[in-house]
Amino acid sequence: MEERTRAYLRGRFRDYYRRTSIAPPPDANLREWGFIPWTAGSGTTMVRHKSLLDLGALDEFLARKRPRHVYFSAGRYDDPSSDTMGSKGWRSSDLVFDLDADHLPGVTPSEDSYEEMLATCKDALLRLLDILETDFGFEDLTVVFSGGRGYHVHVRDDGVRELDREQRREIVDYVRGIDVEFEHLIEQEAVGGTAGRSSPAHKRSLVTDGGWSRRVHRRLTTFVDELLDLPEEDALERLQEFDGIGEGKARGALTAARNNRQQIEAGNVDVHPAVFQLARILAEDVLDAESAPIDEPVTTDTNRLIRLPGSLHGGTGLRVLRIDRDELAGFRPLDDAVTEQFVGQQIRVDVTGTEEMPGGTQDSATISLGGDSFTIEPGAQTVPEHVGVYLMARGHAEKEKE
Repeated sequence: MEERTRAYLRGRFRDYYRRTSIAPPPDANLREWGFIPWTAGSGTTMVRHKSLLDLGALDEFLARKRPRHVYFSAGRYDDPSSDTMGSKGWRSSDLVFDLDADHLPGVTPSEDSYEEMLATCKDALLRLLDILETDFGFEDLTVVFSGGRGYHVHVRDDGVRELDREQRREIVDYVRGIDVEFEHLIEQEAVGGTAGRSSPAHKRSLVTDGGWSRRVHRRLTTFVDELLDLPEEDALERLQEFDGIGEGKARGALTAARNNRQQIEAGNVDVHPAVFQLARILAEDVLDAESAPIDEPVTTDTNRLIRLPGSLHGGTGLRVLRIDRDELAGFRPLDDAVTEQFVGQQIRVDVTGTEEMPGGTQDSATISLGGDSFTIEPGAQTVPEHVGVYLMARGHAEKEKE
């Protein structure tokens, strides 16, 4: 990044912070603070091991330093400004989850647009929140658009604050569906002896009141209802699409579904061997479709630094934006996180290349920002300022001389 570009962005970040009041996180005085300034060169320099007392009033600090990135710690400490982690005196930590769009299964950064990647990431976020709220019962959640590649979720329920790394890793494994075996989701119940034998028989059931078992049961009952709504031949054909289910098993499963719908609703998967097999197959689909591919090191790190909501992301110029839970469904990151101070005027930039942009080619790239779509080509051009800031912050353009 050229000095002219860096000076322009630094100045515009200052203008933003001068006009914006940012609320600090809870227990702000107990947290470590860090920031990355607009330094020259290709590398970045993190200034950390600061307390809020060191920084001073947050709004004044941001307007004075106009940092490229600003962070606070998940951890709370006796002495957050101590220069070694061991001497800070750890008290507790938020439970933080991070979803990065370009690390998600099914996302190809070289082919997918930024908008498409963030849409996939939002789907993963909704799955994550469903697990956190439904399976764990967490209530004190803060959802944040990172301003860059994805989303953060901060959990501050009292019960999570003192969890150690291994306990947090267990939560990560659960959220990601790691080591969840179908057999572990099944409960066996003795239902009495069989003819000529003294030992009882067992009924195998899925637990219906929570966890991954409830999710598999929900998928099974939904699938059974879809089968029963189909003509018989279509239902049999649908069942035979699964590996290991031929015509005989398909007929048996369909008959069992018709005759034992209430038992299946109650969790019983022993109404027919093919129904049990179907539940096992659907369990694999559920784990793939409903787990959340979170970044494990972020959640397990009790000392992690995370972006400050309300600040600007130095790699995009977008706001790090806290999102109300009831507004998440309609949230559009590339519209809602555009910085208002950067809207309404044009600037000149020199686009250095488009091939490295998400979904871009050597000749052009399409960017959607602020409710409009823009076709960007290499070379000098006039663009709306919020687009120009994004291109310069991403390293795709330099500021042209006025």
